[in-house]
Amino acid sequence: MQYCHPPKSVHIVNKILADFKDGSQDKARFWIRMGSRFIYIVYYAVRDRNGTYLGTLEVTQDITGIKELEGEQRLLHYEN
Repeated sequence: MQYCHPPKSVHIVNKILADFKDGSQDKARFWIRMGSRFIYIVYYAVRDRNGTYLGTLEVTQDITGIKELEGEQRLLHYEN
């Protein structure tokens, strides 16, 4: 993970990994603006059945459209 982030944020990445490895944390969340887009980022600790740390999963999602939702959609509707 250290090599796919800007050098100025590597210390934060290292903190997340250390906390995941020592078991004190299981998830880290961030949200940032990138131009007109709103990006939600979550890091998850991946553990085996015994709780042993195996690695980290990073999920990045553009939630710009989600933040703009209004009202409700209760029925199934597929977008083409």
